[in-house]
Amino acid sequence: MSKLVMALDQGTTSSRTILFDETGALLCSENELFPSTYPKSGWVEQDPEVIWSSQLNTMKKVLEKSGHSLKDIAGLGITNQRETVIAWNKDTGEALGNAIVWQCRRTADYCEILKKEGFDQVIKEHTGLVTDAYFSGTKMRWILNEVPGAHQLAAQGKLAFGTVDSWLIWKLTGGKVHIMDITNASRTLVYNVFKREWDEEILKHFDIPIQTLPEVKPSSGIVGHTDPSIFGASIPIAGIAGDQHASLFGQACFETGMAKNTYGTGCFMLMNTGDTPILSQHNLLTTVAWQIGDQVTYAIEGSIFIAGALIQWLRDELELFQDASETEAMATSVDHSNGAYVVPAFVGLGAPHWDPYARGTIMGLTRNTNKRHIVRAALEAIAFQAYDIAHVMELDTKIALNSLRMDGGASNNNFLCQFQSDILGMPASRPKVVETTAMGAAFLAGLATGVWSGTDEIQKMWQEDRRFTPQISKGQADDLLKGWHRAVERSKGWES
Repeated sequence: MSKLVMALDQGTTSSRTILFDETGALLCSENELFPSTYPKSGWVEQDPEVIWSSQLNTMKKVLEKSGHSLKDIAGLGITNQRETVIAWNKDTGEALGNAIVWQCRRTADYCEILKKEGFDQVIKEHTGLVTDAYFSGTKMRWILNEVPGAHQLAAQGKLAFGTVDSWLIWKLTGGKVHIMDITNASRTLVYNVFKREWDEEILKHFDIPIQTLPEVKPSSGIVGHTDPSIFGASIPIAGIAGDQHASLFGQACFETGMAKNTYGTGCFMLMNTGDTPILSQHNLLTTVAWQIGDQVTYAIEGSIFIAGALIQWLRDELELFQDASETEAMATSVDHSNGAYVVPAFVGLGAPHWDPYARGTIMGLTRNTNKRHIVRAALEAIAFQAYDIAHVMELDTKIALNSLRMDGGASNNNFLCQFQSDILGMPASRPKVVETTAMGAAFLAGLATGVWSGTDEIQKMWQEDRRFTPQISKGQADDLLKGWHRAVERSKGWES
């Protein structure tokens, strides 16, 4: 039996395909960038067909480059950008306009109405989520109300809603399978994570017909097979998880209290809370970490909207450097940020603030502030945001974090990793394979297809690349955090 697993990592800025072997080694990887569009202030969209074609292209390139055929693959795992919504016609497979991306704020006003009605409490008690435009449910409602023909298709039973995993699986199976894994469902704002079913009360309030929604499936298990017409062969689709859940799994955070932080376009910290869902008192999110068989594991999460995207902005819009790899040397070339603080609230603030009307700002500028100070302050801002999540996570769970596992593209930046350890006052570890999101999807698929026997075997494959330990005093860290929190307060409510 083949021991190779293919993982599709469909992210916010790129689609990637990675081939892993049974040791967890990365054999081959291909990546393709694709654009987002911004039709109005705060709106973010993507072309669903471009999402699909970019993912398909990387699959083809990996097979060509590796010399393998699809027949050599034991199973396919999928991980995806979460909360992004796509609607399509079940009969034709044609998307109803662009995908509404997780970063999009177009439903912020409706979320404010829900809060004034007091319905946000129902949402939190049923879904474990805060009422925010970030999540999928209000996007679905917007499509039904604003996209021509959507309501009519829904009435005819022809409208399909899905997150990106649903869209890819629909395409991969030739339109035969309309499903969503439980981790993605737990991010929609219309899924009851306690009862583990679509929430009829919330769907009724949003006027979303339940027949438009996919069937919810476990994260590990065969849900369908690829259409032979795509590659000339068929393999099982056997693992699915939203990107941050897949990363938690790929980081082998299998024990209660273990936590990871992913430094990608956004920044996402999750802690495994075991088989018990914990409702946050500090604006964190209760979410399903994964489901294997009948066993559901929960997590608590803090979501930061802008992390690596801040570095992209400095590169593309301010043109402070040509490549993100330059930022480490720029940051270490100065001893401090010269009192500058960058608050990257380009699309509002996520956890623990949840202010959709906050906007980005740079505070503390003086005449002798230079671009190296601003770059350093931007990297520090990513770590400051993670600190805020870790702090309230400990308060919610009553579990003291004693270390953090890091991954994502920006975790290759040693300055950022060191500053993260400094500001947290605890060790932070980076694994040898930082593609933990794709690895998590591969592990979930491999468990379902017999490549790996269980999580104990996977745990032994996790390897540490480097451990960072605090190099500054708590007093120094507290002083830096005081300035950060002053800057955050000044960014809030800018658009209101």
